[in-house]
Amino acid sequence: MSKKILTDDLILSKMAEDHGVLPLEDLDWNEKLIAIQEHFDFSITSDWGNPDMMFYSETTSDGYEVWVATEDDSKPSINEDIYYYESDWLEKMANAMIDGNSIYFQEYDEDVSNYEFQDVVDEVYEDYFNDKKQDVENELIEEGYELKNEN
Repeated sequence: MSKKILTDDLILSKMAEDHGVLPLEDLDWNEKLIAIQEHFDFSITSDWGNPDMMFYSETTSDGYEVWVATEDDSKPSINEDIYYYESDWLEKMANAMIDGNSIYFQEYDEDVSNYEFQDVVDEVYEDYFNDKKQDVENELIEEGYELKNEN
């Protein structure tokens, strides 16, 4: 009886066929966003409401723009929620997505061209993809496939 060998190609094929999960480079950012929204059950909008997490910009009294990422809009913490540089502003968003939060993102619309936002989507999709890859690998091992022996 020949052994059933578990390969990356087999895992990727099964991920695509059985689960509809494609590698990062095969999807545009909007397709990745839809996939992670369905998986992690978060919502994101540019309509003000009562979200779990808020990402928006404000202008200081002397005319500088700062970026806010906070859970409590009534009292954002200057030390933890206010960002001087836009490049660091969305660092909390990946966890908010993974935690299934409702998210207010001031710059969100269907054609978001914010590269920092697209980077967050890529980061969360990569985590989702790796989790799904591990799940499929475990399924195949349970079906009798064996890891390729490198010796």
